[in-house]
Amino acid sequence: MNVPRTNLQNRLQQRQAKTIKEKQVINEVKAILKHHKVATNKFNFDALETNRIYHINTIKHICTTYRLRFLDLKYFKPELPEEAHSEIRMLEKKHQTKLEGFKVMAPSKLFKLEDKDDPLLFVPLGNDYYYLIHQWGNDLHPLRKILVWPFKSIGNLLLVLLAISLLATVLLPQGLFSKTSSTSQFWIIFFFVFKSLASVALFYGFALGKNFNPFIWNSKYFNA
Repeated sequence: MNVPRTNLQNRLQQRQAKTIKEKQVINEVKAILKHHKVATNKFNFDALETNRIYHINTIKHICTTYRLRFLDLKYFKPELPEEAHSEIRMLEKKHQTKLEGFKVMAPSKLFKLEDKDDPLLFVPLGNDYYYLIHQWGNDLHPLRKILVWPFKSIGNLLLVLLAISLLATVLLPQGLFSKTSSTSQFWIIFFFVFKSLASVALFYGFALGKNFNPFIWNSKYFNA
C-alpha cells in the first residue's frame, strides 16, 4: 500500500484554517500593506493570493511538528530552482517592487547538504506574516511526523523510552536472570532497561548537540 507523502503547503493551510480566520488574515495584511509602517516588502494587496499568506505561529507549528527549520535564505546551501527565481521575478514585476528578506522552511540537513526534500520559499509581509513564493522538490516522507514526534518535548521522549523499555522487558526470556520470575523482578528489569535506554538517549543528545523541535525551528546553529 502506497502511503501519500506529506505536502507542507497543505499542512500550512490546514493549520492556519484551524487557528486564524481567513477574514482576520486579510484584514491584518491589508492594514500592514496600506500603512507601510511595518511592512518589509511593499505588495499590492489585490494581487496577492490570500491562501499563500501565513502567520509565524502557523509556520512555527509545522516546523516543530515535522522537525524543520525556518531560516534566512543565506543559510540555505542548495541553489534555488529556476522556477523559484521565475516566481520571484514575476512577483516583483506584478507588484513593482524589489523583494528582500527571503526565508526557507526545510529539514535541517538542507541547510548543510544538498537534498530534494520539500523546501518552501517565503518573503516577509510584516507583523509576523509571510508570503509563500514557491514550493519545490519532493513532499516529506509520510512517516516523518511519527518519527520526529519523540523530539517535540522531553515528555514525548520519556513516553517513547518507557514504551520501548516495557516492550523489551516483556520480550526478555523468563528466568534469564534467575530461576524464578516475580512481579518485583519484572519491574527491576524494566527499570534497568529504561535507565540504559535513557542513558543512551542522553549521551546521543549531548554528544551530538541535539535539542527538541521547539528550540531549533528558527535556530541558525547546526548543533542546536
